Amino acid sequence: MNPATPLTQNPLREGISNRLEPEPCTLVIFGATGDLTHRKLIPALYNLAAEGALPPAINIIGFARREKTTEEFRKELQNSARKFSRTPLSDDLWKSFASSIIYHQSSFDDLDGYKNLAHVIKEADQQHGTRGNCLFYLAVAPDQFPVILSNLRESGLSKAVEGSWSRVIVEKPFGTDLKSAQELNSLVNEVFPERDTYRIDHYLGKETAQNIMVMRFANSIFESLWNSNHIDHVQITAVEPLGVEGRAGYYDKSGAMRDMVQNHLLQLLTLTAMEPPTSLGADAIRDEKVKVLRSLRPLKGDDVFKHVVRAQYKEGLINGQPVPGYRDADGVPKDSTTETYVALQVNIDNWRWAGVPFFIRTAKRVPKGGSEIAITFKAVPRVLFNQNEESLEQNVLVIRIQPDEGISLRMSAKRPGSSLRIEQVKMDFHYGTSFGKATPEAYERLLLDAMSGDATLFARRDEVEEAWAFVDGIEDAWKTRSDDLTFHSAGSWGPAEATALAARHGVIWRRI
Repeated sequence: MNPATPLTQNPLREGISNRLEPEPCTLVIFGATGDLTHRKLIPALYNLAAEGALPPAINIIGFARREKTTEEFRKELQNSARKFSRTPLSDDLWKSFASSIIYHQSSFDDLDGYKNLAHVIKEADQQHGTRGNCLFYLAVAPDQFPVILSNLRESGLSKAVEGSWSRVIVEKPFGTDLKSAQELNSLVNEVFPERDTYRIDHYLGKETAQNIMVMRFANSIFESLWNSNHIDHVQITAVEPLGVEGRAGYYDKSGAMRDMVQNHLLQLLTLTAMEPPTSLGADAIRDEKVKVLRSLRPLKGDDVFKHVVRAQYKEGLINGQPVPGYRDADGVPKDSTTETYVALQVNIDNWRWAGVPFFIRTAKRVPKGGSEIAITFKAVPRVLFNQNEESLEQNVLVIRIQPDEGISLRMSAKRPGSSLRIEQVKMDFHYGTSFGKATPEAYERLLLDAMSGDATLFARRDEVEEAWAFVDGIEDAWKTRSDDLTFHSAGSWGPAEATALAARHGVIWRRI
């Protein structure tokens, strides 16, 4: 490297010691009175303010249909931040933070409302010096995307003036199948170029998800073993004890496959299985993730019923308390065939992973919640310590995504004493205890990255479409029949069919 070249220009250093800094901007939140804004976005922004991580100048404009004043809006957000923020609310800090918040009332389909918004942005920009930069966050239902995007274009808000930028953050679900995702991608890219489009998946903002690449590619002891020569199988799990919790209208049209597998779990799969990128630049990383999705062995037709189990929870007990079945939830049809449990076994057809089965599982109403990636290594040869009928347990590396973020390694060790007794022990790393601080919420990192122009942790257009292409094969097979839908009691770990699916490969599902 040329010694005169600044270190920040070296792409191999991006995101490590010289992370891009968030730039002054105006953040416009569409759907500002909604649950996402109150529970996630405003608490995340407040936490960033508490840590001094926000850009030196920022305006936050809430755009929604309900009539209220800015002061009323600020008070509502203060109550939400007090309830949901990971750091205690300071009245003085909140007062300073809230001074940047403005409420703008308008319906999403009123072009005049967007033209008035342009004036509000200009005045706030002149007052706080946000350099004309605008970040638009679509915290709304997907059916509102077209009208908002159209009005952003018609009002001129989507077009950045010279020397500034204009970006959009789009929440999931990004489409309901490949066709709708392609149409939505085309719509977004008519208004914002791909480089300015940030498709958010909060799983990628979690600290442990980000640490997967560091653990793999910064530690030779792991990367040298990260292949079919040493790994027996991989399990990726995201489960929770909650039911639909008032989301029946959305969930019954989506189901576990669309709600969790297509985005969150396939994203974790790509991070686990990807090849080393050529740099830490956003596109270099996302190129490798797309290669994994393109290497997935398609599941279509009869193969779906061999390798995928779908189920629905019925009434049962959670922590000793009775809970109703899915079909008894408000808003769910009594004959619904929507899956609340999915288990699938997939293969990645490339050199690194040939012959290694990947097991993906997501469920509602199980005994305990959590998300993890478990890498099970092959058994040692049947010599020395492994000759008896009771073989040694295999080594397992567990990457915990939530709730207790960290990494653990299960290994064999001799129990103290005169006799040779081998037991499993666990080496454990917890983010909170190791670094002496709570891990930031996912939305904190993702908001900062969008303000910085770093798209690494956001899904690119081809990622979204490749994931839908894989999932569509499964969904299409399900449309041909429903007799494969099975049931399990709430409070259980799933149906017997899922146990049998794993058992065919000599695998037992892990308990979170």
